[in-house]
Amino acid sequence: MISSSGSSFDLLCCLVVLLILPFSSLSSDPDSLQDFCVANLNSSISVNGFPCKPDAEVTFNDFFFDGLSKEGDTTNVFGSKVTPGSVLEFPGLNTLGISMNRVDFAPGGLNPPHSHPRATESGVVIKGKLLVGFISTNNVFYSKVLSAGQMFVIPKGLVHFQLNVGEGKALTFTAFNSHLPGAAVLPLNLFASTPAIPNGVLTKAFQVEDNVINAIKSKFGS
Repeated sequence: MISSSGSSFDLLCCLVVLLILPFSSLSSDPDSLQDFCVANLNSSISVNGFPCKPDAEVTFNDFFFDGLSKEGDTTNVFGSKVTPGSVLEFPGLNTLGISMNRVDFAPGGLNPPHSHPRATESGVVIKGKLLVGFISTNNVFYSKVLSAGQMFVIPKGLVHFQLNVGEGKALTFTAFNSHLPGAAVLPLNLFASTPAIPNGVLTKAFQVEDNVINAIKSKFGS
């Protein structure tokens, strides 16, 4: 026979387990179970992340990356250039749950509206003056003009942008709590996808005529 105190304790244990279980799903990347796992980008095995290089093949170069030291080419339609430092460029980040980007801006340059489906973003303005903004799921727009030394944070998955509102070039470095945060760039997603999104979907979504959609697509080579 089970006592009432015993059943109360069992119920309490069940409630604690139910409360704790969801927390593991809140982290962007799973915790590492070893000192490091330098990504083997050439492996044919497909997993949620990358397999590890054998320890005997790991060298000091796997833990250092100079890809963010060079200014990006901003001669494009947006006037900005994102130089990523994710696990794809820096295999030593594999399983560590971190990565960084460098973003260069020409005068008037825009890092267009986009989102990172797998990470929260934080950033610091290194040079220039940027209007940084994001939109919540309640369609509330949060923004501020930032100067060198000031930081910002973008909650995971929310659409955001940075616009150079200064007179010269601008530069920011951004960090993510994922070794591969991903980026969904809205203009390219909507108007330059392969295959193309049907015009009927876009005309209805934006409440415009077919020729407007075609004109926008032509800007992106579609």
